[in-house]
Amino acid sequence: MSQINAYIRIEICDSNAICHYYPAKEGGSPLSIKEAEEFLSAHDITAYDKFTFKEFISRSGEDEEGNRIDEYTMDLGICPDMEFSEMMFTKLSLDKMKVTCRFFPASFKGPKINAKDILAELTKRGVVFGIDQDAIVSFLEERYYATDYIFAVGKQPVIGRDAKIEYFFNTNPSLKPKHNDDGSVNYHELNTISEVNKGDLLARLIPEDKGANGKDVTGREIPTRTVKSTKLSYGKNIRINEEKTEIYSEVTGHVSLFGDQVFVSDVYEVPADVDNSTGNIDYNGNVHVKGSVRGGFEIHASGDVVIDGVVEDALIEAEGQVIVKCGIHGMNKGVINSKSNVIIQFIENAKVFSGGYIETGSILYSDVSATEDIFVNDKKGFITGGTIRAGGKVESRIIGSTMGAMTKIEVGMAPDKKEQYSTLQKSILALSQKINKINPIIKTYQDYLKSGKQLDKKNLMYLNKLMVELREYKQRLQDDRMNFNGLHQELLNSKHAKVVISRDIYPGVNITISDISITTKDKRSYCVFEKKNGEITVSNL
Repeated sequence: MSQINAYIRIEICDSNAICHYYPAKEGGSPLSIKEAEEFLSAHDITAYDKFTFKEFISRSGEDEEGNRIDEYTMDLGICPDMEFSEMMFTKLSLDKMKVTCRFFPASFKGPKINAKDILAELTKRGVVFGIDQDAIVSFLEERYYATDYIFAVGKQPVIGRDAKIEYFFNTNPSLKPKHNDDGSVNYHELNTISEVNKGDLLARLIPEDKGANGKDVTGREIPTRTVKSTKLSYGKNIRINEEKTEIYSEVTGHVSLFGDQVFVSDVYEVPADVDNSTGNIDYNGNVHVKGSVRGGFEIHASGDVVIDGVVEDALIEAEGQVIVKCGIHGMNKGVINSKSNVIIQFIENAKVFSGGYIETGSILYSDVSATEDIFVNDKKGFITGGTIRAGGKVESRIIGSTMGAMTKIEVGMAPDKKEQYSTLQKSILALSQKINKINPIIKTYQDYLKSGKQLDKKNLMYLNKLMVELREYKQRLQDDRMNFNGLHQELLNSKHAKVVISRDIYPGVNITISDISITTKDKRSYCVFEKKNGEITVSNL
């Protein structure tokens, strides 16, 4: 320790106390008045002039000519005629993780403290763990006073780490197609489906690190946080290593993540068109059609469906994503129904339903619904005619047409929920009518019984039947109203709902946001329709 703090030492001479002051050296700290007075008080030295003593302590370590003074003294007056030993002050931190000791010197003839004394004092304070023997030896060799020595340090708990799984494929089902610099969308180079080859590593489990408990200087254990464990979860066509930390694909196909479970589906590949040569396709996995799907044919898949060509008046149903790299000429018969996203170059005279988002270049006279958003953002992107429904927002460059094609845009609630909302509304009305019809009949019977008359067996059975029906109708009405109110609140609070036009919207377009509708009267450009303060407002982009 290079720095030496200032301190005082007492010499007892003929019942007088002589205070020797040793100034700080090598950049050490001066002695505070308070600490000096506490030291004297601890030895019953009180008969001194406190003002003079403060001036004495406050002197610098140099004389008037600037020469360093290593020691100067002051007579403190009468004091008890008793020599005293070195003093040890012990400070335990609030968290009991550190013990700091500070020493003051013995009187000139007083005894010095030793290692046994230091350990005894630590034990007295309850310090039994983390004692630094080297620090104690260091003090005994140096004897630097009014200086902090750390004699014990607790063991901090080692914070553990939760187990986690590292995936080696795209786990984001909402990844959008790439947009070219000219504003068009590249439907031929898509990265929304993760292809895998046999033997590919799919996921790796990084096990939890439980960490370790700590301990404070009093020996009390400090528990570390509880960590979460997990394990690899997977379906068929996957193998796991012996350590159960890595999973690999056993087939060439598509990999996806549902919840925390990894699935690999092998791909049914159609080298050309789906037509008379192939018939309909019903496959438990992914389907890749290298050609087109001709009119009247169907594809049903439990995974993803990728079609390189066009879809005519055909039916495509998939549990996963549907990607049509060209588009659909539906001829008012074609249907695409996906429980995930639909990415398609254009939609014409068709019905398209998506459980995720829809990304397309244009929509013409079609019925299109998405649980999430609908994007029509190609450089010529337009929506003309038909009905477009989205749980979130609809974005398009152009909506409507100069010819006034009937175009409806509905946003604010997922189409399936909106249908449920309408069904509940009808059910509540029907149940209320049934209850209102039964109540007077039951009351008539009850009044009859109150008059003291008896019902015959047939009428009594009819009354019991009406009572059972009434209870059932009331319970159903209560359940329907609760579900209806929940959906109604969701409809009113749909903040994400909006219609965004990045070029033009023409007159005659009917826009419904949540529960409010308007029809555009004039052509507008670069604007946003959204619901604010109970009405639909239009603002510029």
